[in-house]
Amino acid sequence: MHRKMGVDYGDKRIGIALTDAMCIIASPFEVYKNIGEEDALNHLNKIIKDYDVDEVAMGLPINMDGTEGDRAKKHRQFGEKLKQLSCVKVHFIDERLTSAEAEEILISSGVRREKRKELIDKIAAQIILQTFMNNH
Repeated sequence: MHRKMGVDYGDKRIGIALTDAMCIIASPFEVYKNIGEEDALNHLNKIIKDYDVDEVAMGLPINMDGTEGDRAKKHRQFGEKLKQLSCVKVHFIDERLTSAEAEEILISSGVRREKRKELIDKIAAQIILQTFMNNH
């Protein structure tokens, strides 16, 4: 059984989430410190291979008016490179407000402000992945 992976791509950090082997539950996996595109692509590709991932749900930063700007273009380019490197399907998921939703979840769970910063990206990736799973 193949897993699915969620990616909250950022210039400084990349949040990563994975499903369980039955593809029922999306769980936060890790926050990866982004030190460069090639390194990030290789890191994600290693996770894809190690965990038998066949599809990636990647957050796409859509503007509030529904248009795509420079950030969305950068995310699409990164997703295409990941697709070429790893030979998996990459789906782009509207990530508007996922970070805010992730922060709300952490606040309501009583997570301290200092700890929230290191968790928010992988929770956002989990929300992106869960959104993908709910829609497919």
